[in-house]
Amino acid sequence: MERSERETAEIRSRLLGLKAELQRRVSTIHEHARDPLEQDSAEQAAQLGQVAVVAALESEAIQEIAGIEAAIRRLDAGTYGICVTCEEPVGDARLRARPAATQCRDCAELDARRHQ
Repeated sequence: MERSERETAEIRSRLLGLKAELQRRVSTIHEHARDPLEQDSAEQAAQLGQVAVVAALESEAIQEIAGIEAAIRRLDAGTYGICVTCEEPVGDARLRARPAATQCRDCAELDARRHQ
């Protein structure tokens, strides 16, 4: 997909900004993971219960970072914004909402239905 240098720079800037935000989130998670447990056993139980939630958030952020890095590679290759399934444009509205999207809405919905 042909993009001007300005458009490419704006997309790259947005992707890098999102990546930096996610990296900060992961760093914050790691910092809090080092916090000692409370002395009170009830508090410890509550803290340990939160570990699964925090681990899921960390995993999600790491996956999003990988998706953003892949989007930057597609941008460099000139394939950003092209659906990897049907090779049609992903659509500007979808890319604004999901900058690392690899599929157009129709293909993404079809995939979601297949995996239900």
